[in-house]
Amino acid sequence: MVAKHIIFKGRVQGVGFRYGSYRIASGYEVTGYVRNLPDKTVEMQIQGSASDIDRCLAEIQDYFSGHIRDCQINTTPINPRHIDFRITY
Repeated sequence: MVAKHIIFKGRVQGVGFRYGSYRIASGYEVTGYVRNLPDKTVEMQIQGSASDIDRCLAEIQDYFSGHIRDCQINTTPINPRHIDFRITY
């Protein structure tokens, strides 16, 4: 099990990014959250198997390819409080 912290940059707010990411993540065995940040980026914390995370992120990046300009991905410690994947505010 691994955990990743991602910041998506570009036109990622106001285009259904959180809901779309939530819908895509629901198809994988991952936990964590996605939320908008005040600087117009979107933050995601995601944890699960490395392959599920990689496939989930690839699908999100493909689905929103016209909106994502850049994303920063860092490995973080597992957070046992994340028991599902959700949209947070």
